[in-house]
Amino acid sequence: MLALYTASSGMAAMEKNVELISNNIANVKTTGYKLQRPLFQDLLYQTLKRAGSSTSDAGNVLPAGIEIGSGVKLASTARNMSQGTNTATDRNMDIAIRGEGFFRIQLPDGTIGFTRDGSFTTDAQGQLVTSQGYVLDPGITVPSNATGIAISASGLVQATLPTQSAPQDIGKIQLTHFANKSGLEAIGDNLFVATGASGDPITADPGTDGLGDLQQGYLEESNVNAVTEISALITAQRAYEMNSRVVTAADQMEQTTTQMFKG
Repeated sequence: MLALYTASSGMAAMEKNVELISNNIANVKTTGYKLQRPLFQDLLYQTLKRAGSSTSDAGNVLPAGIEIGSGVKLASTARNMSQGTNTATDRNMDIAIRGEGFFRIQLPDGTIGFTRDGSFTTDAQGQLVTSQGYVLDPGITVPSNATGIAISASGLVQATLPTQSAPQDIGKIQLTHFANKSGLEAIGDNLFVATGASGDPITADPGTDGLGDLQQGYLEESNVNAVTEISALITAQRAYEMNSRVVTAADQMEQTTTQMFKG
């Protein structure tokens, strides 16, 4: 019976939906996290009567056909790249982006990753790095005797040194954006990599070429709304239960039909 397979596809789709929702909720406090939404598509149809087909020699046509669907599938997981709330911190190496753009990060394999997580620190060489020790690109090295560091909205990084009255320029942070940022691939550690769907990276100074500017002493929170996710979770659970009831009903109907033929 087709209803068994149709309902089972609905249960499988809602299971994936719940998995996505649970990941969103788990990352509700993850810096720079962007929530995901499932996009579903219906499966192939059995066409028993095609709309527009002839019904008589006089030229009459069927105004509506008969099509029976075979279920649903998960087509893609769209990522919502909207801005999260920038929250003040007590660290002068925390940087939030106000608007479009990603920080460029050198990955261990030599490729470039992209992130909205600006919780930087310094390594043993004084380089600005992520919490995983990945170096910011282009690299910026803070002098070991620096008594302070200032980061402007346009990305200029300056260090205050005890031997100099004026701050010293030590580098400039650049940002990157994409034609289709939803096409980026998440690889964990708050990092994305470019794909054929995202388009080529476009890098420029903050505040130029449609990029946002920087806010020192702030971090971008996740854009997950916990209340919305709980509501979506309840809806997905109810849909799963309804599909499971269809499976039960279809199984009972099939048993009845079998008993009739046996009788």
